[in-house]
Amino acid sequence: MSARATEPLVSVVVPTYNNAAFVRDTLRSILSQTFTDFELIVSDHSSTDGTWELLLPFASDPRVRLLQMPRTEHPHDNWANASRSATGRYIKLVCGDDLLAPECLERQVTAMRTHPGAVMVASRRNVVTARGEVVLRSWGLPKMVGELPGRTAVRRAVRSGTNTFGEPACVLLCRAGLEAVGGWDGTHSYVLDQHTYSKVLTRGTFVGLAEPLASFRLSDSQWSHALARKQYGQVVAFHRDLAASCPDLLSRADLARGRARAKVLAYARRLAYFSLARELRTPLPPIEMPVSSPAVAVPVTGLTAE
Repeated sequence: MSARATEPLVSVVVPTYNNAAFVRDTLRSILSQTFTDFELIVSDHSSTDGTWELLLPFASDPRVRLLQMPRTEHPHDNWANASRSATGRYIKLVCGDDLLAPECLERQVTAMRTHPGAVMVASRRNVVTARGEVVLRSWGLPKMVGELPGRTAVRRAVRSGTNTFGEPACVLLCRAGLEAVGGWDGTHSYVLDQHTYSKVLTRGTFVGLAEPLASFRLSDSQWSHALARKQYGQVVAFHRDLAASCPDLLSRADLARGRARAKVLAYARRLAYFSLARELRTPLPPIEMPVSSPAVAVPVTGLTAE
């Protein structure tokens, strides 16, 4: 794998864990971008389903760096491990089962350049099943297309009771802004992305793009009655913490509206998952690793196991 002569403008980072069924499509969607000045960093969280072995052939591409770290109890450890290695001015995190449209980076970089005060650009996305069928088209960013003050965008998202910005594949961040707030905030794991966006957006403006430039994949690990309760509790706790850290950002009315909507949406989401149960079932991984497979010796970076 050859080293780059100069630092790229964009770092795309992909944290993976047991994504064997989808990860090759994810990486191919990134490597097929019309915008080419980027690096791709993949950090695997000690997968047990053959994900790492599927990643190895991609290392022949000079844009790609593969990292591996010991398994920990916190997914955001892997997000942090991937992001720490980024060198680009802008950073995009893509989970190991999501997809980018070919023009995603081109459109989002153009938006950043057109709006010098922006610290975050997001697009709408398609929501797809485990097998790739689209169930929601051009989803997200209600009344949030165009440039907005970052604090206004945060307030609208809180009042909506959900992450209206979208999952990380929809988002491009200024890396300096992400690092200035301490990186990905895993205090509330379910809203890890929105919590971090909100902190970054206190430092600049937000730009929303109307076209869907990413696809978020629903899976069978995302729905249960217990998870619905946990999600609601974490959303409320995140809102409370955000209000405490930025006292003039959210009113009591904002918090009350966000709390009410979060409760309704948590259970509406659960019902939707149950109705799509068959379509959400993760297909078998494309390879089966024999029990006696030799271990691959690779550099281990990042955190030690807890």
